[in-house]
Amino acid sequence: MTDTLAIGSAAPDFALPVTGRGVVRLSDLRGRKIVLYFYPKDDTSGCTREAIDFNRLMPRFAACGTELIGLSPDSVASHDKFRTKYGLDLPLASDEEKQALAAYGVWVEKSMYGRRYMGVERTTVLIDADGRVARVWRKVKVAGHAEEVLKAAEET
Repeated sequence: MTDTLAIGSAAPDFALPVTGRGVVRLSDLRGRKIVLYFYPKDDTSGCTREAIDFNRLMPRFAACGTELIGLSPDSVASHDKFRTKYGLDLPLASDEEKQALAAYGVWVEKSMYGRRYMGVERTTVLIDADGRVARVWRKVKVAGHAEEVLKAAEET
C-alpha cells in the first residue's frame, strides 16, 4: 500500500457535509493550515475526550491560522447531538460513504476480541497552507494529543 499521507504530498481533497456550514471542501480552505482529525464514533469515551480537548484549544489554533475539523463516519444529525451534549463549537464532518476516510488511509481492518471489522484508525493530519501534508499522527492516544498537535501547528 502506498502512503497517501507522505509528508509533502498533496492532501486528498473532499467535499463533505459538516455541522454548521453545509459542506466543507478541503480545496476551499487553501491558504490556511488545517488540522483534520479522524475519530471512530461520536459520544464514546475516547472520542469525547479528544473532541473536548481540541474544542478547548480552538482559540489557540485560530491564533496560529489553523482550522480544526473532526471527521467520522457518523451522520451530521449524530454530530449535532454530540456537539450539543458537550457544548462543542468545532466543526464535525460526516463521511458516511467513507470516501475521505479511505482516501486518507484511515478506514482499516481492526480486530477486537478476535473479531475482525472495518473501522476508523484514530489519526490526525496537519495540512499546510498550500494543501500539503505537514505532519501525521497515527494510532493516536488521546491524552495530551491536542496539545502536541497545537505545538506542531504553531511551528508550521
